[in-house]
Amino acid sequence: MNYVPGDLRDQLAHVGYDVVQAGLVCGSGGNLSARIPDEDACWVTASGAWLDRLSRTAFTPVQISDGAPATIGEIPAPRIPPTSEIALHLALYRARPDVNAVVHLHPQTVLLLDALGEHIRLVTTDHAFYLKRVSTVPFRMPGGTEVAALTAAMAADGTDCLVLSQHGCVVMADTVELAHKRARNLEEAAALTHKALTLGRLENLREVPEEFLDRLASLAPVTV
Repeated sequence: MNYVPGDLRDQLAHVGYDVVQAGLVCGSGGNLSARIPDEDACWVTASGAWLDRLSRTAFTPVQISDGAPATIGEIPAPRIPPTSEIALHLALYRARPDVNAVVHLHPQTVLLLDALGEHIRLVTTDHAFYLKRVSTVPFRMPGGTEVAALTAAMAADGTDCLVLSQHGCVVMADTVELAHKRARNLEEAAALTHKALTLGRLENLREVPEEFLDRLASLAPVTV
């Protein structure tokens, strides 16, 4: 699976396969979704789906406005239940009309740093370019409306990468591909931060210079 097919479900399946191969996910530790163009609906992974075994039948369409099953064209709504984190996906789409893809994962290094009380450092220009900033959502019970509402509120200012404390991360973008890149860069930034921590050199770890961050802020939003 070294390609990105056209159908949104195929694109999400590619992301699922890749993040498992990259070690960002163990088993079914995460869920994915994409907003369906010209519809009040999104494709979202089914409950308990293994992310490296996704096919088009592993996704179910859900209406964004009310969470009801959706019918897309001639495609009847599957009877499979959506992920238990469906409230999180829907809240983010409602809060961020610019977001067309949501990737929620449980990456080990991101979560280890969170458990240690360490924030993720943006070490490279790629980290800064794709992530811009990383915020942490205080712990709330997974799968509930409280964590969904809090995460959406923290994303409303344009933050695209959030750590859900003791739980996972969520990244957003206007395309599936960009959300994929953000997820990979988030874990890489966490891995470099952790390496510096284990070397006892975290205080010496240089982050991307402020002038580069200022330049990014003056540019148009990332869309590739």
